[in-house]
Amino acid sequence: MFNLHSLPPLSLYVHIPWCVRKCPYCDFNSHQHNNDLPEHEYVAALLSDLEQELPLVWGRQVSSIFFGGGTPSLMSAQAMDDLLCGIRARLPLHPMAEITLEANPGTAEAARFRDYRNLGINRLSIGIQSFNDQALTKLGRIHNADDAKRAVEFAFNAGFDNLNLDLMFGLPEQTIDQAITDLQQAIALKPTHLSHYQLTLEPNTLFHHQPPTLPDDDDIWQMQDACHTLLAEHGYRHYEVSAFAQANRQCQHNRNYWEFGDYIGIGAGAHGKISDAQYQTITRRWKVKNPRDYLQHAGSEHALAGKQQLSPQEAAFDFMLNALRLNDGVPTALFSQHTGLPITLIEKPLKLAEDKGLIEWNIQRIAPTDLGKRFLNDLLTLFLHD
Repeated sequence: MFNLHSLPPLSLYVHIPWCVRKCPYCDFNSHQHNNDLPEHEYVAALLSDLEQELPLVWGRQVSSIFFGGGTPSLMSAQAMDDLLCGIRARLPLHPMAEITLEANPGTAEAARFRDYRNLGINRLSIGIQSFNDQALTKLGRIHNADDAKRAVEFAFNAGFDNLNLDLMFGLPEQTIDQAITDLQQAIALKPTHLSHYQLTLEPNTLFHHQPPTLPDDDDIWQMQDACHTLLAEHGYRHYEVSAFAQANRQCQHNRNYWEFGDYIGIGAGAHGKISDAQYQTITRRWKVKNPRDYLQHAGSEHALAGKQQLSPQEAAFDFMLNALRLNDGVPTALFSQHTGLPITLIEKPLKLAEDKGLIEWNIQRIAPTDLGKRFLNDLLTLFLHD
């Protein structure tokens, strides 16, 4: 049974499901839309959706907002203004809340970025993926290297001082030198945060059904090792599996996920997780994925595609699944604080993982070792089968 004495921090995720073109590697809930977006209708649906969630979080302050997609930067500044005003009217927002918006270089406009910044959006995440035009073509991206550099310039000129760039490695036919060159170009633009991750062939994607030729495992390992060294040399601290940040620039919204915080999810296909101290429950909720269905049903129970009330064992595993992605791990006390469960529930797999050299564990902190980081899936399996 849970024994939640307090509630974890609360974030808000807002999903914008449309993009100019679906990339062949993308397994997110994104839908190609070539006509004018139904912005007014979608903003109204999002706010109705939020109102449906409010009884679950009465009085709780939101510490971060993340607009993900799809391509949120397709939304006009007016639509984003209406949406943010509606959110602020319905939820107490922390005065220093981190508000992130994902952007595609192919949709970047200087005036729009300035407007976003004036609305209170204080962090941009730009999906560059590569600075090699041939690689970008193979990835199905709508931008080129010049567009990517121009988008970063627009962001800084608009007043954004907290900027993430997404960059992939292990691309089709990519060499080690090309992967390093990509990263060098990203670092030269001086972002405060870099998400540097390996291309994977996810189910239900075009690349999964028609696999491109990818580098072999040895080359992938050399790319990763060389790039991690380069990032460290330029002051980017590796704090999560694929996340690197300059001092005080870690993504607070994502940290809340990794530390098993709570979050409201609104929008087509959005997921949420809410803890309830009154009923001593932790529940995951997710919305219908198709934008047409979402627009039709938002604000009603029909927009809820499903929910799952976690068992203590499921909550314990979910906590470790996220926490062990963090290179420094988490304070040991956070397990009980954010799950309402005694640490003794996972004592057996903790000791087993420690004996195998996969974690370091004491009264202060639970953290993966270098070996545990390298064999993270094996480490997590110990908690799954407890």
